[in-house]
Amino acid sequence: MRENILENKLKLRVKRKRRIRAKISGTQTFPRVSVFRSNRYFYAQAVDDTKGVTLASIDGKKLSLKANKKDAAELAKAFSENLKSKGIEKVAFDRNGYLYHGVVAAFADALRDNGIAL
Repeated sequence: MRENILENKLKLRVKRKRRIRAKISGTQTFPRVSVFRSNRYFYAQAVDDTKGVTLASIDGKKLSLKANKKDAAELAKAFSENLKSKGIEKVAFDRNGYLYHGVVAAFADALRDNGIAL
């Protein structure tokens, strides 16, 4: 029973992800920032979809930052510095099928607070 519930939750997230990705695409000057949230860690990357390359990325596991709101804000600060060093000031935010609340919203708000326009 439990496996069936988990499979259903994953199917719904993938469905939301496809719906979002149909509308969002990144370029060299306006990349797509895609986030991934596990139960323990939080990851983000800026992607140029026209060439299919990752322009910048950040890994919460390597920085020993957990997937909570406080650490997401610290991760966003470091990620915004990385983006600014590459000359990126404006991005499209791809929440990757996750609901926009909690850690995902804290990360996006912290990106805005650190000078990255979403």
